[in-house]
Amino acid sequence: MAKGLLSKHSMSKYSAGMTQIALSPVLQSASALMRAGRWDEAGQLLEAITPADPAEAVAVAAVRAEVAVDQDFAQAVDTAQGPLERFEKALTAAYDDTLRWDLAFLKLRKAYGMALRTRDQVTAEASLELSERAVKLQDSAPDDGRAGHAAFYAGMIAEHLLELPEQAFAHLTVALELGERSGDKMVISLALRHLGDHAHTSGDLKLARAQWERSTELRQQLGHLLGALAQQTLLAVVTRDEGNPAGAAAIATEVNRWSRQANLPWLIRESATLISTT
Repeated sequence: MAKGLLSKHSMSKYSAGMTQIALSPVLQSASALMRAGRWDEAGQLLEAITPADPAEAVAVAAVRAEVAVDQDFAQAVDTAQGPLERFEKALTAAYDDTLRWDLAFLKLRKAYGMALRTRDQVTAEASLELSERAVKLQDSAPDDGRAGHAAFYAGMIAEHLLELPEQAFAHLTVALELGERSGDKMVISLALRHLGDHAHTSGDLKLARAQWERSTELRQQLGHLLGALAQQTLLAVVTRDEGNPAGAAAIATEVNRWSRQANLPWLIRESATLISTT
């Protein structure tokens, strides 16, 4: 969610030794490292910054928290509590309504990731509470892109925690509309990935492939390693179901190699399963 705050600091400088560097490109670089699956490097870059004022401090803290939440989901680790607390503390010195929304959204992402990892222990009441948080965030979002992200998570909670596929489809459809309206490629890609799941489940392989291919292309445009590999796994699935097991195994093998290099446990498992069953 760092996109919305970078423009506020495009002319700001921060000190790195005796060098003065504009803050915005550094935050953009950290976000690019995050999308490339290089979370540790992104964190190190952000930790090296000495902000010049509270506004810069909260901008850095926001991106640092996003990096940690993203890493926790991708690598099934638990590192985000400290960065989230620092983000919240930084907001007390430089309050911003949009960044307050971003903090609440990151907390939702973190909570959803933890619930997904421990879903057998998550109660129906806890899942419903997460769903209500996502809907409230959608309603209170300061722009269509952020509303689209919240709608997407409402869909994920409905799909994977509440097991309500029709409700999930409705949320995902709204997320896609908001993503298209705002031009947010990440929201569009996320929505298409999971709408493609619904098409695949219904047996419409042509629609599933079209949605998954577009989602893959958008992730590649964004330099989003995890997303691109996850999408290529789905392309292996549809290739198998179209009657080409050798092609599916070839795609899955490459995904597995990349996933091992980036330490992405769930993609390692999913691609290995595809290799062994095709």
